[in-house]
Amino acid sequence: MIRQITGTIAARVSVTALNLAVTMLAGHRLGAFGLGTISMVVLGITLLMLAANLVGGGALVYLVPRVPLRRLLPPAYAWVAVACALGYGVLRLFRLVPAGYEGHVAALTLLQAVYSIHLGVLIGQQRIRTHNAIIVMQAVVLLVVFTALLRMPAPDAMAYVRASYAAFGGTVLLSTLAMRDRAPTIAHEGGSVWRTLVQQGLLVQSANGMQLLNYRLAYWLIERFRGTAALGVYSVGNQLAESAWLVPKSLGLVLYSQVSNTAEPERQRLLTLTILKVSLGCALAVVLVLSVLPDAVFRWAFGHEVTGLLPILLLLAPGILAMAASQAFSHFFSGTGRNKHNVIGSGLGLVATVAAGYTLIPAYGLPGAACTASLAYVLNAVYQGIVFVRSVEVRWHDLLPGRADADRLKQLLGRLRERLS
Repeated sequence: MIRQITGTIAARVSVTALNLAVTMLAGHRLGAFGLGTISMVVLGITLLMLAANLVGGGALVYLVPRVPLRRLLPPAYAWVAVACALGYGVLRLFRLVPAGYEGHVAALTLLQAVYSIHLGVLIGQQRIRTHNAIIVMQAVVLLVVFTALLRMPAPDAMAYVRASYAAFGGTVLLSTLAMRDRAPTIAHEGGSVWRTLVQQGLLVQSANGMQLLNYRLAYWLIERFRGTAALGVYSVGNQLAESAWLVPKSLGLVLYSQVSNTAEPERQRLLTLTILKVSLGCALAVVLVLSVLPDAVFRWAFGHEVTGLLPILLLLAPGILAMAASQAFSHFFSGTGRNKHNVIGSGLGLVATVAAGYTLIPAYGLPGAACTASLAYVLNAVYQGIVFVRSVEVRWHDLLPGRADADRLKQLLGRLRERLS
């Protein structure tokens, strides 16, 4: 497990750094408007991925140890094709992405949905190292191709789209070659695979869908009330703040894989508690670093049009810490087949997002958007924390760091030093 954790964190650090490099290049070469256009394209892909992952997606991680791949993959592939075709129509009908980008968004979603299926298989088989290598390679290809395209005369946001085709296509190929069929290791309760995929996928994607709106509904509202350039500035601040989730998401991925492959409640509980505390500590460290950086650093990194990020980062900080904790809770509930609590938590956050977003963003702009996000994230994490405490019968002070955690951390660091030496 130590290797999985360190490898996943290293991969997430690499991917985050590479993606930030893409954002920096876009900010300097395309300006705030170009950043806003790219944000809307990415948001459109993310929106269609919610439907594409309805049959498959995160549900595969839970089912891979229980059902042969030959029964899981065909329905997942079939649904992806249908979802992307329908998604294209939705994008055209409701104009959810900039005009002319609808077909590209649908095609890129198809590629991403296929490789997401494959990566879910790798996680379910606990092949975290292979999974990490593939996602790093994707980020490398995206940056290299995007950099090359930006050197052409008069580049625009289509450079990012073309680079995404190269990165996503390569990931589909690598992930296809990496998959291996293995015999199930945990008994499946039986029944239709389609029904099980849909039941698990519906819960997972309902939670993901509402969480996406918690994350990104503000993007649409900012563009509507403040314009695309303002969205570009906010997207940079949001991306920087969400970098605090780098370690929590890495740990959550390993937790998901471990919990899905064990039926021992005590081990599941201890793993979740440990990862919860480490996640919060790491997220707090990142938030503190970002909060002391001067605005000149951000202008140097992302272009002179990107200013005023510090107030946004400070207002996002409570929510970022809350969602760091939520990473542990969410992956625990998903790994134990209790996704309904993720749905409810995300639903509470969505109610807050809608109510606060339509009030604060028109009145206060980007600071209002940051306050809205923090409120939604905190509500989600508080609900999940209450359910977790009750379901595994722990006391609230067990969520706080203690001597036993310090001892486990020392052991962990010792094993890490041995591995690195």
